[in-house]
Amino acid sequence: MGVLIDARGLEPPQPFELALEAVAGLAPGGQATLLLDRMPYPLLRRLDHDGYRHEAAYRDDGAVEVIITRP
Repeated sequence: MGVLIDARGLEPPQPFELALEAVAGLAPGGQATLLLDRMPYPLLRRLDHDGYRHEAAYRDDGAVEVIITRP
């Protein structure tokens, strides 16, 4: 499963910073899952820029789940 970060209820920029810390510590092929209250567009742009793969989707409970994989 990898790292799970539940950042629901946190105010920006905390979720962004937590996600970047988590992915920096991943081994190649490692994954981190981030749970958020809203779609993290700035984070997704940063992940694209840095070459990480990611999938983001709304869950049934309204949370956003972002799965990040280190290349």
